[in-house]
Amino acid sequence: MIKKYLKIAALLLLLPNLVNANEGNKGEDILELLVYKTPTCGCCTKWITHIESAGFITYAKDYQDISPIKAKLGIAANYRSCHSAVSRDGFAFEGHVPAKFIRQFLKEEHADAIGLSVPAMPLGSPGMEVGDRFMPYEVLILYKDGSSKVYAEVKTYEEQF
Repeated sequence: MIKKYLKIAALLLLLPNLVNANEGNKGEDILELLVYKTPTCGCCTKWITHIESAGFITYAKDYQDISPIKAKLGIAANYRSCHSAVSRDGFAFEGHVPAKFIRQFLKEEHADAIGLSVPAMPLGSPGMEVGDRFMPYEVLILYKDGSSKVYAEVKTYEEQF
């Protein structure tokens, strides 16, 4: 009998938290990324700030060498950048991919895709801001067979947001 009352009391204590758990969610899924980076990379930290300001929850893991992680994710050397992020669904986001394209990609269906990449470190991309300087770049969709195609062309700074 005491156990029954304890269970009821615990439920009553937790009920407000359960009711309010999705209050700020407004029907959208919670978007989480695990970010693999090196401990000394400043642009990675700036990119994480960009992602978080767009509503993502991030968890950063620092490694001295993230090449083995990139290989395990299937990201070929010519598509690599300084950090790699992985969604709960296992999609990889390599480099300075703008949050808006990650969000868009995660809402779509892409057969045999492993994720998106912004190879190298384009000047002016999220996390790579230097004054008002900007270099146009492409966001690539990466496939399991090692191929890619252009997912988006970013021609101006404003198109990233």
